[in-house]
Amino acid sequence: MQAFFAPRAIALLGASSSPEKLGYAVARNLIQGGYRGQVHLINPRGGFLFGRPIYPSLDETPGEIDLAILIVPAPATPEALRQCARRGIRAAIIPSGGFRESGPAGAALEEECLQIARQNQMRLIGPNCIGILDTHLPLNTTFLAPPPPLAGDLALLSHSGALAAAVIDWSRGQGFGFSRLVSLGNQADVTETDLLPGCAADPQTRVICLYLESLGDGRRFIETARQTVVQKPVLALKTGRSQAGARAAASHTGALAGSEAAFDAAFDLAGVQRFDTLEDLFDSALALAACPLPASGQTAILTNAGGPGVLAADALESQGLSLAAPGPETRQKLQAILPPAASSHNPVDMLASASPTLYADSLRLLLADENIASALVILPPSPVFPTEEIAAALLPVISSQPKPVLPVVMGSGLVEQTRAVFRAAGLPSYPFPERAVKALGSLWRRARYLKEEEQAAAPLKVASALDGLEPAEREKSPAWAGSSSDEMNLSSPPSALLSLLKKLPAQSGPLPTETVFGLLDAAGIACALPRLAQSAEQAGQIAAQIGFPLVMKIESPDILHKSDVGGVALGIDSVEAAQATWQRLLESARRAAPQAHLLGVTLQPQALPGQEALLGAVRDPRFGPLMAFGSGGVEVEGLKDLAFGLAPLDRRQAHKLLQKTWAGRKLRGFRSIAAVNEEAVVQALLRLAALAALEPRLAEIEINPLRVTVGGALALDARARLL
Repeated sequence: MQAFFAPRAIALLGASSSPEKLGYAVARNLIQGGYRGQVHLINPRGGFLFGRPIYPSLDETPGEIDLAILIVPAPATPEALRQCARRGIRAAIIPSGGFRESGPAGAALEEECLQIARQNQMRLIGPNCIGILDTHLPLNTTFLAPPPPLAGDLALLSHSGALAAAVIDWSRGQGFGFSRLVSLGNQADVTETDLLPGCAADPQTRVICLYLESLGDGRRFIETARQTVVQKPVLALKTGRSQAGARAAASHTGALAGSEAAFDAAFDLAGVQRFDTLEDLFDSALALAACPLPASGQTAILTNAGGPGVLAADALESQGLSLAAPGPETRQKLQAILPPAASSHNPVDMLASASPTLYADSLRLLLADENIASALVILPPSPVFPTEEIAAALLPVISSQPKPVLPVVMGSGLVEQTRAVFRAAGLPSYPFPERAVKALGSLWRRARYLKEEEQAAAPLKVASALDGLEPAEREKSPAWAGSSSDEMNLSSPPSALLSLLKKLPAQSGPLPTETVFGLLDAAGIACALPRLAQSAEQAGQIAAQIGFPLVMKIESPDILHKSDVGGVALGIDSVEAAQATWQRLLESARRAAPQAHLLGVTLQPQALPGQEALLGAVRDPRFGPLMAFGSGGVEVEGLKDLAFGLAPLDRRQAHKLLQKTWAGRKLRGFRSIAAVNEEAVVQALLRLAALAALEPRLAEIEINPLRVTVGGALALDARARLL
């Protein structure tokens, strides 16, 4: 990968002396853009360009070449790659279009290029891309019109070349620059995941920004991004939230977990911050590149106008921040320097006539307060003092403190010079309080993530399935069988569970309820095991064996919500009632769902009252099992109180899922809601996640509801479907 960013010599195949050709634009940017290595121009027509010879063929160029840029028609690209291979070139950029994006013939051509590259240990960027930029080398392999982006400390890896080009132009107007920029195009070979380690190692890069339209190997991205994020922040804008079309699902989890939930869970696991707009992404990137991280979410707001201060205060909570309470000593010192009508509470309103000295002194007092971890300074146009003088007075205070301070410079023409003062000092400023608060929220999220990683006892393994499984003769592992283990050990699953997994049917589709409960029981999840009655007489016999009270449910692979068809009965207290209920449930199901295949009725012991939760897993094609936790029973679709994570989970992640939902937070009790056994829920969630990761054919598996009491947690109903 180093050949892309530090090539000693570059060959441009398809160089052109016609200014309207891409081969001319690339040659111009390479030669006139300051690149200090050798540039060999190649075109069968020969000639000269920018005072340099154009060689008729690659074979006639002198010396070793590290990087080739192929501006040739798509059908000619395979032969051009073979020529590169003969010269020992190990890196190539293919800006040309006409490949996978153009249809089946183009896809076949792209695959041919990829095979040539792999056979010759060559890496490819593209095709259908604009190339790469490194502003510090400098290196510009693109065909974009000058000027290039400003030199800066943000790296941008983009799936869209047009977007990258627009961002370059926009960034110049905003006054910030890039260290590296890569347009990945079709990603036939090199992906954003391949480029992350190099960006992490680049001393000129402080923040890595991603524009993603998809991901190929999701698990590999997670592993690589986790290693990168510890070194440098990674920010992503992933398109496609408004997914068109619903996928067939046999569970609430499958119905409510779209692909974007999997991306959210993957980014959360990797420590990648996700954004909805480019503006928010770059607002946060600039703050992360320039500012220290806060020690807490306690924030002070300093302003000379009440309205903007209120806007900032209102925005804090949405970013996990809070309004700090200055200590008594800080307030006394503020009152001593502020006008009598000013407010020493937070937000600190110094009034419109606040001078540069008052701004600086007030900020110094706030930052010295141990209760305050960060600050926003709001500067609308001052009626008395030039705001650029206020900015100049603030800079020494900001630079002398280990706490982040974000300026909000409100206005346009009157404050343009003020923005320039901050920009010259390497500090971003924001036109509105809400944007500054979002950027400050990113600083706080990164600080929390790094602290959590530091406190984690061990790195989290995110293998999507069990690798190298030994024969099923292993004894049961305490990691599965015991109730006190921290994590489910995928390397030692119980032999009983492995035996059941081997007996799963070969065909896809829903599993019988008894089979699902058997899997859960073997995985160590406590269940109210159901027994199937195929006649009223058999229902009476089973009822007598189980004891009373009982719950009876219709059993059918075609009925998703049993209660919707009158297929659930509670409080069955006698053999006679069980027999009559069997008949009644079948008749009710036949009326409500005449096309459904009815297998009979299941009987289970009725659980004690308690809280109800949903635990589920649905297999995502990119990331593997996507776990869900939230409100269960009849509330699941109405509340949509679900949080998602990727299996397998550790305890830290399991608790995070619980804390993201009302169902999880109320386990510890809330007002009239009695506390129940939270640890039993965590254990059930860990075990279900381990089961989902162990069996790659499980398309979906769901426990709904999981009845949680003081004594433990019991799966009352469950369903699963095989791929």
